[in-house]
Amino acid sequence: MPRHSAITAAFGSVPWLRGAIITMFVVLLAGRAAMAQAPGLGIGAELVDPHVFRVCADPSDLPYSNQAQQGFENKIAAVLAQDLGKRLGFTWQPQVFGFMRLTLDAYRCDVVMGITQGNGEVENSNAYYRSAYALIYRPHTGFDGIQNLEDPRLKGKRIGIIAGTPPATILAENGLLDHVHSYQLSVNLRFFAPAREMVEDLEHGNIDVGVLWGPIAGYFASRSNGKLKIMPLMHESDNDPPMTFSIVMGVRHGEDAWRRQLNAAIAQEQSQITKILESYGVPLLDDRNRLIYAGG
Repeated sequence: MPRHSAITAAFGSVPWLRGAIITMFVVLLAGRAAMAQAPGLGIGAELVDPHVFRVCADPSDLPYSNQAQQGFENKIAAVLAQDLGKRLGFTWQPQVFGFMRLTLDAYRCDVVMGITQGNGEVENSNAYYRSAYALIYRPHTGFDGIQNLEDPRLKGKRIGIIAGTPPATILAENGLLDHVHSYQLSVNLRFFAPAREMVEDLEHGNIDVGVLWGPIAGYFASRSNGKLKIMPLMHESDNDPPMTFSIVMGVRHGEDAWRRQLNAAIAQEQSQITKILESYGVPLLDDRNRLIYAGG
């Protein structure tokens, strides 16, 4: 790390002094970590800067976020920052392998948005929305009304799918892989855009239908001028992988006071959060998987 290099450069000719400085540095870090974990010390002990709502986000991942702050997570973050009486600040990092280690765990931010509920890497906030994977298609092409991937109308069709996602498993179980067009899952979105590529292939007739996570499918459909429609897939059999998920925000483990404050802000601003999600075409479900907004 740069700070270790700086210590070595400054005290490399005095070994005992270098060792003393490094020991003191480690003790200070340990003390800070203990303070962050200690109960009852309040928000100021847990956050690097208690006056800033510090969010780590991808710089090029619409509809979620981008550096121009045009994504729905950017908008939701602004609402929460105002509720909390904090300034809003973003630290940008592509959401690829190691994202948490390089951001939240490195104290470069205090919250990460868009986490699937139950993720053990972080302490989960309360859910702020629930959505489902969705079929995205051109209207009046034979796919209207399809509610699950077992529908016989999908047989023999060219289906776009993001590799490694739950719908891929269901397509395999139903013998629908022969004509699947697969798009990469984990890519640096500054250089690749698999969901956008799928949607463009759909619009140009290179595939017949696509399956995307609802917030992404709804976003593209809502901005297609009626060229695309979506259908949330909420009626898969009980034996299939889950297709519906609750979404939370993640904070560091042990930061209970901060998590409680964040939960209070989410509850206070839930109606505004929902309006933002709807404006981006995100299909929304209640906690019983009943559709409350169709999206798109």
